[in-house]
Amino acid sequence: MELRQMEYVVALADERHFTRAAELSGVSQSGLSAAVRSLENELGAVLFDRTTRRVEPTVAGRAMIPHARAMLEEAARARDAVVQSSQSVSGALRVGAEQCLGIVDAAALLERFHRRYPLVETEFVQAGSHQLLDSMRAGELDVAFVAAHRHLGALRRQILGQEPLVLLVHPDHPLAGAGSVDWESLDNETFVDFGTSWGVRAMNDETFTAKGLNRRVRCSVSDVHTLLGLVGRGMGIAVVPQHVAAKPQAVGLSRLTLKNSASAEWTVSAVTATQESTSVPAVLLLELLQDIEPRRDVVTAA
Repeated sequence: MELRQMEYVVALADERHFTRAAELSGVSQSGLSAAVRSLENELGAVLFDRTTRRVEPTVAGRAMIPHARAMLEEAARARDAVVQSSQSVSGALRVGAEQCLGIVDAAALLERFHRRYPLVETEFVQAGSHQLLDSMRAGELDVAFVAAHRHLGALRRQILGQEPLVLLVHPDHPLAGAGSVDWESLDNETFVDFGTSWGVRAMNDETFTAKGLNRRVRCSVSDVHTLLGLVGRGMGIAVVPQHVAAKPQAVGLSRLTLKNSASAEWTVSAVTATQESTSVPAVLLLELLQDIEPRRDVVTAA
C-alpha cells in the first residue's frame, strides 16, 4: 500500500465520483481508477461499488477509509516534525476567513501550521468577505480566505476552488418538487440571505440585477445555521453554495439545482498583500495549501 493510494481512497470516499476525486487529487481519472483497482487486487477485496452515477464504499471500503485517513495524517505529522526540527520561525500571523467556506478548512489549516511553526502567534477573525478585503487593504490582516473576486486592487489572489450555487426552499414551497429551476422562476420571490459583506450576497444581488429580476430579501443574517433555520421556518428561499445544502441543518429542506448557473459560480480564494509586503508566516501558511486537500462537498438535487 502506498500513501498516494490512500489519498485516492480518501478523495473517492469524500467525493463519491471518480472524475471529481481525480480532479481533487491532481491525477487523471484513468490513473486514479487504476491505482484503486491495484489496491483492491492487493487486498483481495472490492473497496467501492461503481455505478454510472455514483460510487459507494463497500463494507471493506468503509473499514479501510479510517485507516487511510490515519495514514495520511501520520505522514503529515512526520513531515511537520522534520520541518519543525530544521527551522525556527517566529512572529505574528493575522488570518481572516468568511464563515463556512467549504472549499478550505481554515481551522485544519491553522492547526497544521502551528504544528510546524509553534512559535508563531496567530490572530484569527471571521467576517464577511468584503469586510475582510477592507481589513486587508488597511494592513490589518496578512491572509484572508474569501468568496469575492471584485475590487481587489493591488491585492494578490490565489483561487482555491469553485462550486455552483443551489436553491433551498421549504418543502411546502411551490418550487419544492421541481428538481431544477431557471433563475427567471425566482422573480419576485422572498429570500433569506446573508449580510451585504458576504461574498454570496454580492453574487446574488449582481446576478438578479444582471438578469433584470426582482427579489425581496426579508431577512439578512450573518450565520449559516440561522439562514438554514429561517428557510426551514418558511421565512423565504435561499441561494447558497452547494456545500451549505449538505449541512445537517439543511436536512428536510428541498434542494434544487439552478439552470445555467455557470456565470454565478461561487469561488473561494486566498488573498494577500503585494509580494513585497507579505510576511514570512503568511508565505509559509500559503505553502501549506499545497498539502491540505480542499473540502469540496458535492450534492445532487433533491
